Formats: sequence, structure tokens, C-alpha cells
Amino acid sequence: MIKVLNIISDSNIGGAGKCLLNFIKYYNRDEFEVKVVVPAGSLLIPEIEKLGCETISADCIAEKSFDKRAVRILQSIIKDEKPDIVHTHGNLSGRVAAKICGRKIIYTRHSVFPVSPKISKGLGKFINKTMNEFLSDDIIAVAEAAKDNLTEGGISPNKIKVILNGVEAVEECSEDEKNNTMEQYGISRDDFVIGIMARMEPYKGHKYLIEAAEILKSKGYKIKVLMAGTGSCEGELKSMVMEKGLQDTVVFTGFINNVQNVLNIMDIQANASYGTEATSLALLEGMSLGIPAVVSDYGGNPGVISQGENGYIFKLKDSKDMAKYIETLITDREKYEYMSERAKEIFNGKFTAQIYAANIEDVYRNVLGGKGSHDKKEV
Repeated sequence: MIKVLNIISDSNIGGAGKCLLNFIKYYNRDEFEVKVVVPAGSLLIPEIEKLGCETISADCIAEKSFDKRAVRILQSIIKDEKPDIVHTHGNLSGRVAAKICGRKIIYTRHSVFPVSPKISKGLGKFINKTMNEFLSDDIIAVAEAAKDNLTEGGISPNKIKVILNGVEAVEECSEDEKNNTMEQYGISRDDFVIGIMARMEPYKGHKYLIEAAEILKSKGYKIKVLMAGTGSCEGELKSMVMEKGLQDTVVFTGFINNVQNVLNIMDIQANASYGTEATSLALLEGMSLGIPAVVSDYGGNPGVISQGENGYIFKLKDSKDMAKYIETLITDREKYEYMSERAKEIFNGKFTAQIYAANIEDVYRNVLGGKGSHDKKEV
């Protein structure tokens, strides 16, 4: 039995936490024993334990990559648990503690963002490379763009494995459920529904979708834009919608508990990110239902959407280019149906939670040379 101790710093449930939950649901329990170290009081705790996996609460790790006190706490946990592998999700304290304890270390980079010149040049780059390679036996990047971030910081490409995120397929709702959701958001049967599921932060690019909606409405298309979520620029976006007279076109849903219901009434998904985007879980969930997407050419988006296959990729921060591709999907029904089928095919062949879990298991086996220390036969 290979013992794996995951360490995650998230108090809330973000992308890294969702990926971990998907792995926990589908990993091979006959071969692996998995436990998770989480911040005390994390919202992940009940979700992990629901899946029959043990959690260990730790102080000083919440929303922190490194803390000297956390190193001592995690060192004590690792000594008690005696795992074969310590798998950290952005947590440097965990890697340091695991190194001190002589354990195999895997580090997953879940994010994509512009790399600071402090670690992309000169001495800073050398230090970043040396530290990360010393503190990791294997590094997982969740998108090619995440790998590019790491290599820009000096880390050898040979040290990094790209493992794309995977999600559970979203179930299709009944017609009654769809009708109820459409009624809730003021959507009629002849509306073409464009949805964006992202935190309302400037770098998620919601304003470009609003500008694209203005262009499409001016051409007479009957569209509804669902903006699902909340964030720091929600007020600014609502003001923008008012100024452009798009109150009858753009719908702010606020925080939604049931993603399934909202996804089920979308014709396409949009993603306009320009500042941080790895492998969007929302795009993957939409693909499982056959929802094509129109996305920016940033971060992990081109690793999920293949141009002309399961969606379109538009030029960064270019609302006219975005509107052009949305218009194609509104007007060309044959193309839309083709993309819808391809979205399902690509999802099932590449992005399921089961595929993701199997890929992570392969990393675990490989880092141990094929088996865990606890599987060694007595001689």
C-alpha cells in the first residue's frame, strides 16, 4: 500500500481543492492510502471526509505558502504518518518539512499568472530553480501555461509533468428543471444564452464579454448573458451594463449553489481571462454537456479549447474578435452541432475525473520506482 499525504493551504474550496476532491473520489483504494492535511476549519474538511478520506487539521498553513511555524507542525505530522509521498498543492512549508523528513515530494502548480522579474532573471531565477528542484522529486503543472510559468522561473522542463485537470460529468437536467431555471433568470426559449462562470475580478475579463454583448445586440441578435458569481468588480460591471443599456441582456446571478442548473441552460460558455487562468474547471464541466466555448488565448484556455473543434479562441482583450466568434455559433447551426458533439468527445477522452486520478496515480508510482516502501517484501 502506497501512503500519500496531501497538503493544501485552502480554507475555501477553489480550483485546487476541487481537483483534490476529484482525485479522492476516484483513486484506487486497493493500492493507495490517502490522507489530507488542511487548515483548521477549512471548508474542504467535510467534503473530503464525505468521500471517506481522513483529514488532519494544521495551524499556520491557511492561505500561506510558507511559515516557519508551519514547517515544524507539518514535520511532526509527517513523522507520525510516515507517508511514502508528500504531495503539496502550492505549499512550500510542506515541501520543506517533507525534505527534512526524507520523504518523496510532489508539488502541483495549479495557477497561471505573469512571472515576477524577481524570479525570471539573474540570481533570483537561479535561486528559484535550485530551491524548487531541491524540494521536489516531481512537479505537476495543470496546464502547458503553468509549465511555462515554472520554466520561466528557471525550473528544468524535464522536471515538470503536465497533467490537465479533470472533472465529473455534469448531469443533464429535465426539461422542467431547465424551464424553471430559465424563468428564474428571465430567459425565453428563443434567447441564445452565453454564460461566464468566473470570479468577478478585473483579470477575468468580464468587461470584454459585456462589450461583445453590446456589439451582438446592436446587430439584432436575441441574446442573454449570464454572469455567474461575485467579486470585487461586480459593482463596476453592473454600472457598465447600465451605461450601455444592457439591463435586459446581461443577468447577474450572484453566487450560485447549483452550477448544474445554470450550465444546463447555456448555449455557449465564455472565458475572457487575461491575468490568471490554468485549466478552467467550468469549461470542462460545460464540455461534458456538449457546450462549446469562446475563450481568450491566455493561460490554459488553448489547452482546453481546440480552435474550430469544441469552440473558438479569440485575441486577448479583443471584444470584437470575441463577438465575431459568438456570432458564428449563433448563425451557423451545423457548426454549432458539430462543436457540441466534439466537446463531449474531447471531454470523455481527455478531461474526466477518472482520467485525472489515473494520471496522478502514475506520478506516484513513477516517483517511487513502481511501488511504495510499504509494499517491500520481507527477506
